[in-house]
Amino acid sequence: MEIISIERGTYEELLTNFNRFVEEMKRMGSRGTDKRLGEWLDNQDVCRILNISPRTLQTLRDSGVLGYSQFERKVYYKPEDVLAILSLVEQRKKEASLRERFKRKEVNDD
Repeated sequence: MEIISIERGTYEELLTNFNRFVEEMKRMGSRGTDKRLGEWLDNQDVCRILNISPRTLQTLRDSGVLGYSQFERKVYYKPEDVLAILSLVEQRKKEASLRERFKRKEVNDD
């Protein structure tokens, strides 16, 4: 084992900085509870609420339509953001259904 000696002033400065770092980490950790992280939704929840596939959800994220946060490779969504795009998703589904009906009608008419 190697022993390293440092001046008392240097040690006290190091200890002060370390304690400041610990307090900052505690403060940052408590911010998570302020944002009610327990109320955030994951991919499965959002797909179920919007009645969409995971691939469609990915497209909504990629296009910037739906905001998200990522923590340790897991994606989370604010419930209010999901509810805000609910009508948009329903409208797009109706439009897609109408296009499909129109295409079928054209094929049957030929």
